[in-house]
Amino acid sequence: MKERVTLTIEKSLLKQVDSQVDGFRIKNRSHAVEILLASALGGDRPKKALILAGGRGTRLSPITHEIPKPLIPVQGKPLLEHTFDLLKKAGITDIIISVGYKKEKIKEEIGNGKAFGINVTYVEEEEPLGTAGPVRLAAPYLTDTFVVANADELKNIDVKDMYRFHKLNKASATLALTTVEDPSKYGAVILRGNQIIDFVEKPKGESPSNLINAGFYIMEPEVIKYIPSGHVMFETDVFPKLAKEGKLFGYSFGGQWFDTGTLERYEKAIKEWKGLR
Repeated sequence: MKERVTLTIEKSLLKQVDSQVDGFRIKNRSHAVEILLASALGGDRPKKALILAGGRGTRLSPITHEIPKPLIPVQGKPLLEHTFDLLKKAGITDIIISVGYKKEKIKEEIGNGKAFGINVTYVEEEEPLGTAGPVRLAAPYLTDTFVVANADELKNIDVKDMYRFHKLNKASATLALTTVEDPSKYGAVILRGNQIIDFVEKPKGESPSNLINAGFYIMEPEVIKYIPSGHVMFETDVFPKLAKEGKLFGYSFGGQWFDTGTLERYEKAIKEWKGLR
């Protein structure tokens, strides 16, 4: 719910406010003031993030026989730390990590997170829970808007801008979307405006879209009620239901994105990742 207020502001400050208006992301002076206030009060971003770090990384064997996938290094630091850097850049330091395979090695390396400038809580998968199951496991910690991020990708996303987009659309869940030349290796996302209306898993032949799920989501707690107990996949069990109800939106971004899921893609990430800018 919004309320109308009247403000008296110095002209010099008002010019700075007006300079933020682009007519697209920031629509007008009132919207600019609201965003600036939210930023000053810490209301311009989710407060918590859940990182999915429980997978076995079988396509990266034999590396993952010894090292859990979230700890494999890219340019001198583990994948998990790159995700920490992205979240910290947005001011998110309260992080939950879902662990399973070789969980003790991850917990030993990351600890309570203080060495990385964050506060870490762990939830443990006693058996593989898929991409959505860990969210139900972490439900007691997810009482407000939150981030879910895969641990095995490198991405450069303006998280605060994505959060504004999410709130503006009154979405239950917003997926970060990136563009690839060949979506047949992933799955194409079909949009109507900003709304996701369908998914085509590993399309053969001409794809209906070059947009794919980038493994980074902003969600409201209500999404948890769509996740039953046990092994549940967002991609097949949850997102299609949200899309059918008009509650799923796609945020397209132009920043870097690298999937490290295979040895070939991992090598490409090592060579080409330019870090966060």
